[in-house]
Amino acid sequence: MKRNYENMMTEQMKGIEKGARLLLHSCCAPCSSACLERLKEYFSVTVLYYNPNIDEREEYEKRKAEQIRFLKETGWADFLDCDHEAERFLQMSQGMENEPERGARCYRCYALRLEKTAQVAKENGFAYFATTLTLSPYKNAEWLNEIGENVGGMYEVNYLYTDFKKKGGYHRSVELSNEYGLYRQDFCGCKFSKR
Repeated sequence: MKRNYENMMTEQMKGIEKGARLLLHSCCAPCSSACLERLKEYFSVTVLYYNPNIDEREEYEKRKAEQIRFLKETGWADFLDCDHEAERFLQMSQGMENEPERGARCYRCYALRLEKTAQVAKENGFAYFATTLTLSPYKNAEWLNEIGENVGGMYEVNYLYTDFKKKGGYHRSVELSNEYGLYRQDFCGCKFSKR
């Protein structure tokens, strides 16, 4: 039986002290928009921009600049940058170049980004961590929550269960993207998805 991550998040947030520190992995400003709109009422959020899957440096910097601009305009979260580490994604994906989209390579990419988020959360004293990736209708929320739960246990940091696409989350991200004039890319960022 599938778990309802939206309900799980609602239950988790009932017991959270307002203003608890949460590290939110973000893939891009548009996806972060609707997530932050919900989370800012409960948490003191810091956005972690860690996306080694983005192949082209120019695309990586463009998305990062949009994330920073959005946070400055809204004040909804602080920003924490990471090195690009594109070589880590390429090493991870060796032998999986011909995997279909939403297949094993994507699972490993989710794990790479969520483990880094859990590690940074632990090192910097965050009480919780989560990811914006569950907002996308193209991402597997079951996989993301499974990975988040596992790496949270490894690093002893609370993972916030999410399925941000629920309750109109994806639609709301489109509205906020239009409102703030955010750059919306049409591929995840890796050379395989672009192909």
